[in-house]
Amino acid sequence: MSRQIIATPAAPQAIGPYAQAVRCGNTVYLSGQIPLDPATGELVTGDITAQTRRVFENLKAVCAAAGGSLAQLARVGIYLTDLSHFAAVNAVMAEYCVEPHPARATIGVAALPRGAQVEIDAILVLE
Repeated sequence: MSRQIIATPAAPQAIGPYAQAVRCGNTVYLSGQIPLDPATGELVTGDITAQTRRVFENLKAVCAAAGGSLAQLARVGIYLTDLSHFAAVNAVMAEYCVEPHPARATIGVAALPRGAQVEIDAILVLE
């Protein structure tokens, strides 16, 4: 099976030695996105809701570049520096992810790149 690198200027460029996403067959593995503005490369200002919306917009752009959409997500991994933000992140996720919802894990972490409060990675299955 061949691997295809997915890249789009509509999402932040990788800040390390990794791709925005990699497609293997009909499965696309999306790298973790933090709330970076793709136009400036800077962390968005605002609360956890603003940061989470930016992350989902970034993921949405990578999904589109792969030929899919957030509706085709099979799994989402959420990393939070403060688990008290769980409900706020759920509310934003509900705006972006329709039923049937993807599988998900939410993990509390000590820190994230660039001082972000949230990072989300995902697996997309194209049909």
